[in-house]
Amino acid sequence: MEDLADKITHFQAVTGLEDPDLCTEILQAHGWDLEHAVSAFTGASAPTDSTPPPPTRTDYDYNHHDPDHASSSSAAAATSTDASLLQDSTLANNNNNGPGLAWKLVTLPISVISASLGLVSGAIGLGLWAAGGILSYSFGAIGIGSSSRNADSSSRLLSVSPAASEAVDFVAAFQRDYGSTRPNFLPEPFMDALQRSRAEFKLLFVYLHSPDHPDTQFFCGRTLCSQLLSDFVNENFVSWGGSIRASEGFKMSNSLKASRFPFSAVVMAATNQRIALLQQVEGPRTAEEMLVMLQRVLEESSPVLVSARLEAEERRNNMRLREEQDAAYRAALEADQARERQRREEQERLEKEAAEAERKLKEEEEAREMEARAAAEREARRKKMLEEKAKSLGAEPEKGPEVTQVLVRFPRGERKERRFHCDATIQSLYDFVDTLDCLNSENYSLVSNFPRIVYGQDKLTLSLKEAGLHPQASLFVEMNS
Repeated sequence: MEDLADKITHFQAVTGLEDPDLCTEILQAHGWDLEHAVSAFTGASAPTDSTPPPPTRTDYDYNHHDPDHASSSSAAAATSTDASLLQDSTLANNNNNGPGLAWKLVTLPISVISASLGLVSGAIGLGLWAAGGILSYSFGAIGIGSSSRNADSSSRLLSVSPAASEAVDFVAAFQRDYGSTRPNFLPEPFMDALQRSRAEFKLLFVYLHSPDHPDTQFFCGRTLCSQLLSDFVNENFVSWGGSIRASEGFKMSNSLKASRFPFSAVVMAATNQRIALLQQVEGPRTAEEMLVMLQRVLEESSPVLVSARLEAEERRNNMRLREEQDAAYRAALEADQARERQRREEQERLEKEAAEAERKLKEEEEAREMEARAAAEREARRKKMLEEKAKSLGAEPEKGPEVTQVLVRFPRGERKERRFHCDATIQSLYDFVDTLDCLNSENYSLVSNFPRIVYGQDKLTLSLKEAGLHPQASLFVEMNS
């Protein structure tokens, strides 16, 4: 019963009818569908059924202050006039008892069919809108439909929600009807405006527009759009407005329990996407009265807003400090890692150099050992060769007619003599010189001065007599180049 009473009160506030019995009959004729009843009474099209039904009043969390209520004699007169017109045009011959059973029987099937068709069309429209948005996004992601026309269409499907479209239409219509001197209503859904006010640490000024109410024109033109009030609201508040003919405006009128129009309120964001109602103003007010109330709300809420701003700044400072500390820690960690990496690289380099030096030293030692062994082997071979040559020379013969006296002079001035048998070969002379071990090389030749004759490889087999060296000869050692 409380919900039905709320609907009757809301219907009275929107339509201006004062007779509760008449309002009850009209709502009953429309199956207690407040939205369709208001639309049928005002002659305006109902909000599209594709939007969800108005939420219950428990959808929001409010901290109510006692609202200021005002009465208007002109509003009462207009309300009485509207009621009499409705009675004269639709309830003739029924005296003052309101619509009866005939009214219900005539209008109820129409309202039921209309509501059913609205639900079906709304479901189909919502499905098509969602499918169109998904397909447009998918085609855009793979590069199909890249023309500007298709891109604009996809953008609209993806970015503009019904609530946002209603907000844009309201702002455009309000500016068209009342001019540019007005509160700067945000062209976005209510929850977006609420979050914006939270981010800017301001209160949210809400205006619910009832275009059919007799006081609306005067209130918007003289109060809401006055230079004094609009400047004050634009400077100190975030503003949002909506028409109760639109879905979101209708929902907000139910949520804020608007019972009289013009209706405005001041709210602020609370926790869990809820709102706190700080002030509501119902009925027509002057700009000065509105200004006084808004100033009082602003002064009362100022400590909360300042505290919220300080807390946000503290959170930002703490976050920035943590980020700076994290950055410093990362930089120090990277520096430590770089130093550790450099240390490891230096250690690896030193170890590699030490291993290379050790390898070279070992190779040099092995080379020296091999050279020493080779030299020892050469020396052994040379000694053996000298021994063999000494044996081949035999004993030095005594002087006699068949014996040749040979003198050999060396490059350093040494002189060596020996007797050979005249049949001994030139090779025997070379063997004699080798056994003396006076030379560091075996590459030499024996040469006579007068006449100069070189006794080289071609004369090694000649005997001393055949070579003309008998009975005596003087030779010198000449080193070959």
